Amino acid sequence: MAYTKPNYSTPSAIRSVTSYPARRGFKQAVDPSLDHVVGVEDAIDIHCHAHEGQQDALGVAKLASKSGMKGILYKTIVGRKDPAAAVDAVRRALESWCEEKGVTPVHVWPGSSVTQGFLSKIEPAWSAKMLKAGGVGLWMPNNTSANTLSIVGGKPSAWDKTADPNAHTEPLSWSDSLKYGHYLLDDKSRLLPAIEEIFRMAHDHNAAIFFGHPTKQEFRAMAEFSHKIGFKKGVVDHPFSPFVNLTIEEMKEAAAAGLWLNFTYDELSPLLGIDPANMYKAIRTIGPAHGTLSSDAGEPLFPNSVESLRLLRGHMAAFGCTPDEIYTMCTVNPSFIVGLNLTTTQQANTA
Repeated sequence: MAYTKPNYSTPSAIRSVTSYPARRGFKQAVDPSLDHVVGVEDAIDIHCHAHEGQQDALGVAKLASKSGMKGILYKTIVGRKDPAAAVDAVRRALESWCEEKGVTPVHVWPGSSVTQGFLSKIEPAWSAKMLKAGGVGLWMPNNTSANTLSIVGGKPSAWDKTADPNAHTEPLSWSDSLKYGHYLLDDKSRLLPAIEEIFRMAHDHNAAIFFGHPTKQEFRAMAEFSHKIGFKKGVVDHPFSPFVNLTIEEMKEAAAAGLWLNFTYDELSPLLGIDPANMYKAIRTIGPAHGTLSSDAGEPLFPNSVESLRLLRGHMAAFGCTPDEIYTMCTVNPSFIVGLNLTTTQQANTA
């Protein structure tokens, strides 16, 4: 893969040419007085945030249940030292509430980072503990990755306990990024043995690995190792984000190599500003059979995950994805990633 840095945000004057026909042609009966979200039926969100300062994990699960969604994979949740226990508590409370309300509860699953923070090494034992407890997804480093620190910086209090907790650095030099962040390769650009072991464990547990915020070198190494061991649940999160920043041709190569491309509302949000026409172009290029749609929401500057998912699905439908394609990317493909078996009837709907 070439080491390119594409820009798919598209200036407004150009974007309007494709966006106006899409926005005028898409119709969806959204009633603001309803206590549920229309347009997310059967969806499985494989990238949901609910940690400290973000949306409430039980609250978003209740809304998802009322809206007819099928499941939520929590990437983060309050109680990240034991996410399985935290999600189990959400599950019990949700089932009790849904029984009282006569609503079918969504499935909820725990996910976990492979690292416990900036100052901790990536230890396979941690991932083994998460998988044994029932985790269905592991995330390679995101905010703690050296790549992230080199692109947007970080909070120095994460590695310096005397630093102002409200401070945020400018992008760090690569040497400082390596000093404070996580990097998955050795000095010969090979995956570290610990990372290879985590991939093998995930493979054995039928769990997914989300590639996080890798450099192109790290991305390539993970893709090659996944292919080598026959790993089928490698997920490339938000491929348009500045932390992954694949070209559409690179996305096509990743899909051909057996990876999943997980497109998110985060990419379309004002904070990243990717042109939805380019996301649709990527889906057309890789094929819906290789893609998923998820929220990557939870932050207060975003709509909640259920509404974020409605917006993402609505944008892709407005630009040309068919109902069957939306179902494939929001239900069929995510169900494989989280290990949920669809009924024969549900599978037949996409045939």
